Amino acid sequence: MDVKERISKTVSDNDVVLFMKGTPVFPQCGFSSTVVQVFDYLGVNYESVNVLEDMEIRQGIKDYNNWPTIPQVFVKGEFIGGCDIVREMFESGELRTMLTEKGVETTA
Repeated sequence: MDVKERISKTVSDNDVVLFMKGTPVFPQCGFSSTVVQVFDYLGVNYESVNVLEDMEIRQGIKDYNNWPTIPQVFVKGEFIGGCDIVREMFESGELRTMLTEKGVETTA
């Protein structure tokens, strides 16, 4: 399975996916940490992929949807954006609404 297929499988097999630097317990950059904090606040279950553990994934995710930065968030297979977009959507309430409309549970 090539890197594009691995990414596609991860994105399609999980409702919410966060490609990030580090892990939710130990984020390795402030932008990844911000997205983790937003998801934790909302109580979103998500799959995280540590791009620092796999250089093919690190470059592959950038090529996958032509987005040059990490973190990257996918919801129900749809690319949402990076940290700034997720933060803006959270602050406006749009993120919670979108998650609800797509059938993603939040516990907060």
